[in-house]
Amino acid sequence: MSKLSRRQILVFFAGSAGATVLGDTILDGISKIAGANNRRLSFTPVRLPHPLPIYRQQKSFLPTAICQGQVINPSANAKLNSYNVVDDVVVPPEYERYVIISWGDRVFPNPDDYFGYNNDYTGFIPLGRTNDVGYLWVNHEYVSFPFSDLAPEAPADVKGLPTTFESVIGWALPSTRNIEFDGEALYNLGGSIIRISRRNSSNRYAVVKGDVRNRRLHGLSGLGINSQRSDEYKNVTSWGSRSYQKGDQNYLIATGPAATQVFNLSSDGLGNKIIGTGYNCSGGTTPWGTILSAEENFQGSVGSFVGVTEPVTPNGTQTGYIDGTTGKTFGLVGEKYGWIVEIDPVNPNFRPRKHTSLGRFRHENVAIRAEAKKPLIAYMGDDRRGGHTWKFISAGVISSPTSKANSSLWESGTLYVARYNPNGTGQWIPLRLTSPTNPISPSVISSVEFAALGSAQRNGLLPLPKRNGIAGQTTDGGSLAVDRTNEADRLPGYQGKKLSDFYTSQGAILADAFLAANLAGGTPTARPEDIEVHPTTKEVFIAYTDGAPGSDGYPDSRIFQVAKLSKDVNATQQSGGLYKIIEDSVDGAGLTFRWQRFAQGGEAGSISGAGFANVDNLVFDNKANIWGVTDMSTTTHNGFNVGAAGTVTTIDHTANGNVSNFTGVFGNNWLFYIPTTGANAGEVIPFAHGPVRCEMTGPTFVGDTLIISVQHPGEDSPINDGTILSRDIELLDLSGVTFNQARTVPRGSSWPSNIPTADGGKGQPRSFPKPSVIGIKRKNPTGDFT
Repeated sequence: MSKLSRRQILVFFAGSAGATVLGDTILDGISKIAGANNRRLSFTPVRLPHPLPIYRQQKSFLPTAICQGQVINPSANAKLNSYNVVDDVVVPPEYERYVIISWGDRVFPNPDDYFGYNNDYTGFIPLGRTNDVGYLWVNHEYVSFPFSDLAPEAPADVKGLPTTFESVIGWALPSTRNIEFDGEALYNLGGSIIRISRRNSSNRYAVVKGDVRNRRLHGLSGLGINSQRSDEYKNVTSWGSRSYQKGDQNYLIATGPAATQVFNLSSDGLGNKIIGTGYNCSGGTTPWGTILSAEENFQGSVGSFVGVTEPVTPNGTQTGYIDGTTGKTFGLVGEKYGWIVEIDPVNPNFRPRKHTSLGRFRHENVAIRAEAKKPLIAYMGDDRRGGHTWKFISAGVISSPTSKANSSLWESGTLYVARYNPNGTGQWIPLRLTSPTNPISPSVISSVEFAALGSAQRNGLLPLPKRNGIAGQTTDGGSLAVDRTNEADRLPGYQGKKLSDFYTSQGAILADAFLAANLAGGTPTARPEDIEVHPTTKEVFIAYTDGAPGSDGYPDSRIFQVAKLSKDVNATQQSGGLYKIIEDSVDGAGLTFRWQRFAQGGEAGSISGAGFANVDNLVFDNKANIWGVTDMSTTTHNGFNVGAAGTVTTIDHTANGNVSNFTGVFGNNWLFYIPTTGANAGEVIPFAHGPVRCEMTGPTFVGDTLIISVQHPGEDSPINDGTILSRDIELLDLSGVTFNQARTVPRGSSWPSNIPTADGGKGQPRSFPKPSVIGIKRKNPTGDFT
């Protein structure tokens, strides 16, 4: 990254609003003693394929095989001319990693139930005064190959290759799509609640199998209520003959405006009863011991059929079932998905609920600010290209942050969307029936790219709600593409009105929050994947994953890097960045803010490049240091596309425009650490990298252990059979000059089957990959993680 001054680093992390900075001392509660955190690193950073400044200053650990590696001395020349990727979770030599639970594990009272696929967010609720025992919630986001070669978007050349479902679960999925396959796909979504304990000789967390409160909440929970319907879905109450495939009564309910103003109009006739939760990405854990799970990519399509209908009509109900989707298979109406779901892991009698006051969009996560005698505040991100950054403020106030009564505060309040101004200020715009319409024009949001390149990707696309009589349209519902080519004709019909001219109720606005926010003038952003509130300053840290525009919209190029705007090899790259919002109000309930960008994604040798790409989940440790994971597209890892062919992707640093393939230089997805004080303050320090084709997600600190999910190892690639891919890949050194590196990587994954049995594997290098949740801790514990 561009080297910032110590003062800049401290001000950014310790709070530019009110923190007193004096040298290395932050007098705001983080550090009371000068130099208290000014120690060197307590671990050896993991050596990644690409150069980073930390490798000039510190020894690094280069993995060479499973559980093997060598320590490399610091060197002014931080580049490696060759790199062999290891299919494992590689951690510093001072640490150990072990599997807590994997997909398919049967740990529930019903032995037919099993742990779901593609685990994501984790949240821990302790039992008692220590963290030794508690309940772990784990999200399950989606299914992908090698779960089955029928999985959505599986590459054509993996069809017929070995898959994992039968080996792991014990019976074979149908060879063609039918109701059982669709049902099993939805069962593998949602979440799992498991009791874990480390009261054992290894002091490692392990599942307490068969605990009465271990349970699944999945995409078809409550399917039995279809029997109450009067339409053709009345008899669709199961998806197979096994005990867990028969529809139960564990349906969800909703709170807030859409529960009464939209769901009462839903074509399923079930009112405020909801079948299941799915597409669960990140989330949040409340101070009162519940979990908030975020429903993200719920939108179904021909290519991604495990989903429901996203477009809605002016009254908030779906435009109709989409042929070939699981929504149509089971009669799941689209307006009931895409919400924030609250679960109480410890109390099975708490019926999970979807809080519609927090809006319906592709929720990535939720960050909570809960203070006594103040409103309850939540910050959220809509993880799509051109998605928004959000804030909810409750109508009521908090009595005690740990009171279970706070759940009711989600039921009433106001949802706001952020509008960023190029001068570093911003406003929170309410989404109410009375809110004026003032969309930002496509020519404005695309102005920076257009000025640099003479054109703009997607012509600055801004989707707006389609309405009969507006911009020449003759139907209601869904979206209308407004861009540079047609804005003169289409945009005037959307200006100078109110949201009530487009929606029939407040609930309908919330059910179409993304388009309503575009209409109200919210800023389209660069895929906000995670938001966290600083534990001391209460400033809001945001991981924007990718600035490239797409079919959903165009991030405002005045705020975000949307492309490589020059052919200079070291020009700034577009791979997202780390931002923060500083509220102008002390309690966070005000409607104005300031914003700053700390780190721009891209190679460390590029202008402003932080040395990472596509930052995703963030978490603060107990010293207010920030940790983050990357979410680079599986199709770009190590410069190879997915599929059996392992096609080489193009990485040409003289290119401009959308250079998404550049993320191949970074190797596998990885976990980094940015200390906020001390000798290495502000440095991006690699702590771990994940197995082949995986994503590391949902990091949660529990005492001296980091619990983290390893999602989709080996995704969309053949199971590791020993095939090695190799290529020369072009990277930037730290001076911004290109060099070539010889890179080798297994074509597919066998993790965690390939790790030792003592760590939860099978010691089988050619066995099947499984999404898993792991624990990471020091080999010689000190009582703290670092």
